[in-house]
Amino acid sequence: MSAQDAPRDGEPFPLSTLRHSVSHLMASAVQKLYPGVKFGFGPAIEHGFYYDLDLPEPLEEKDLRAIEKEMERVAKRSPQMVCETVTRDEARRRLEAKNQTYKLEALELIPQGEAITVYRHGDWEDLCEGPHVDRLDRKFHFKLLNIAGAYWRGDEKRPMLQRIYGTAFWSKDELDQHLKWLEEVKLRDHRKLGTELDLFSTHGDAGAGFVFWHPHLGAVRRAIEEFMYQEQVRRGYEFVYTPHVLREDLFKTSGHLENYGEMMYEGFGIETTRYRVKPMNCPGHVMIYATRAHSYRDLPLRMAELGTVYRFERSGVLHGMMRVRGFTQDDSHIFCTPDQLETEIAGVVELVDTVLRTFGYTYTAYLATRPEKAIGSPEIWERATKALRGAAELRQLPLELDEGGGAFYGPKIDFKIKDSLGREWQMSTVQCDFNLPERFDIHFTDSDGQQKRPIMVHRAILGSMERFIGGLIEHFAGKFPLWCAPKQVALIPIREEHTAYCKKLEHELRQDLYRVDCMDAPGHMNNKIKEAQHFQIPFMLIAGEREAAEGTVAVRRRGTREQQVMPFSEFKALLDRLRKTRSLELV
Repeated sequence: MSAQDAPRDGEPFPLSTLRHSVSHLMASAVQKLYPGVKFGFGPAIEHGFYYDLDLPEPLEEKDLRAIEKEMERVAKRSPQMVCETVTRDEARRRLEAKNQTYKLEALELIPQGEAITVYRHGDWEDLCEGPHVDRLDRKFHFKLLNIAGAYWRGDEKRPMLQRIYGTAFWSKDELDQHLKWLEEVKLRDHRKLGTELDLFSTHGDAGAGFVFWHPHLGAVRRAIEEFMYQEQVRRGYEFVYTPHVLREDLFKTSGHLENYGEMMYEGFGIETTRYRVKPMNCPGHVMIYATRAHSYRDLPLRMAELGTVYRFERSGVLHGMMRVRGFTQDDSHIFCTPDQLETEIAGVVELVDTVLRTFGYTYTAYLATRPEKAIGSPEIWERATKALRGAAELRQLPLELDEGGGAFYGPKIDFKIKDSLGREWQMSTVQCDFNLPERFDIHFTDSDGQQKRPIMVHRAILGSMERFIGGLIEHFAGKFPLWCAPKQVALIPIREEHTAYCKKLEHELRQDLYRVDCMDAPGHMNNKIKEAQHFQIPFMLIAGEREAAEGTVAVRRRGTREQQVMPFSEFKALLDRLRKTRSLELV
């Protein structure tokens, strides 16, 4: 049960119940203002509610205030909410009389034999399973937030409806805090910061759902890739590279075409053979494993790849870097013996902890079990699930249960992070797979001389570079810590004659692979400081005649006005420490 599914002390109903009821209140107000409106769905969601509406005219943001005023009037005029159980035929008759075509379709989604309930206040009623508050004149506070488009039932071939989002709380203080939080979310939106800080772009005319990494964000990505490379090499991973396009038959063997086909792009022919762009890297890694015979002495074999994959996403769900059609996974597949399985999974859990804490994330781990659509016997799934539990115990990792949330080929542990705004994101995953080794008929020779199946562990720590770094932009509000900042140091000469000294320092820093910008173009020093602050460069080094003569720099940290004069060698030691420790000191 989530926090909003249970009433808190002093509150008469759970927050989700209040929000669901306010969505009904909003819909009834819309009907008063816009006769002839047709209603879709209007649920409570994590931070509020929405209602999908088919209106005779498009709404604008300014219309939300008029709807709010009408909601207040309806709540006073018709406060009591009444639940009525009706027959299917009676529900159909009422909906047909009001020409509510979407609700008629929703009625058909209710399984035969289930109770059909209608909630009513005043002269407005809605087909709904509830629950709802008893009265709408209870003390609560709400706000309508914005309008968006949404296809009916998420199908882009169906009508586009107008979706009004809102939120509600029992107290005004909580509402005000939430609205302030929403403003901070807007300020940190990675798409907004992506433009302001010249980080990335997307181009519909070049293909929607594909990210163009600009030099600034390319530097961030390269720093994170190097970090991931080092951490994995220390743990015995070896890096491989596999093709982007493979024969379609390979995905039939792996089970992806059967179980994941709706997320794959259409195949194409080369001569007489069908090919697909890959949605996953795992079949390619199996191909590498299968090129030679393996002994138990070779295992575990840990293959890692920053592999770009392609998955079909509808246009309506594409979202900056967070939801894309082509992305690069920090993928790995471990081939191991049954005796090694728990230890290998425990090693992945340790790596996840190291990486996520480096970025300042806290996390919760979830054990995701067998879904309805799955391959492999229940016995195999039970063995895999037991191994995941055992590995978690080795690492003293508490597990929440995600019943039925496993991949089609095996159970997994998913890690959900909390960012600096308190939002939860799905991030790392480790998945246990007995099925692909069976499907591809791969073996190893055990110590008893017998041919046996290895077990595969699928693992991604960041998930995808696009989604992870998009989230990181928002987590840090564009203020990356020094070790992965796009530019780490800005050198600013006070006057033109001090440029030579700044250029000398720039050269020294570049030799140690620091990302430096010597701001020697014509212009006033204060304007250059503002520019460096705008691009969130962690350190500005300001140098004039005295600094050049004494070998010092005036150091100004990001977000401050103070300057500290120190020998350049001392500043360089500070940089080295922050980079080596991957400190979050400057965020």
